[in-house]
Amino acid sequence: MTSQCDTCANNAYDEEFDEYYCAVEMDEDEYYKFISDHSASCPYYKNGDEYAVVKHQM
Repeated sequence: MTSQCDTCANNAYDEEFDEYYCAVEMDEDEYYKFISDHSASCPYYKNGDEYAVVKHQM
């Protein structure tokens, strides 16, 4: 099952910890809301699929 984070441009890889994380800079309140509300869609989601972006430009 693919999550929304898998296709997000803000999904960055940290080689030191060998894991992915959200690269959006958030304050503590925003981060708490981000991790606690799983039912809502992510307000920081940005499509990282370059082919979908180019398709809209044509």
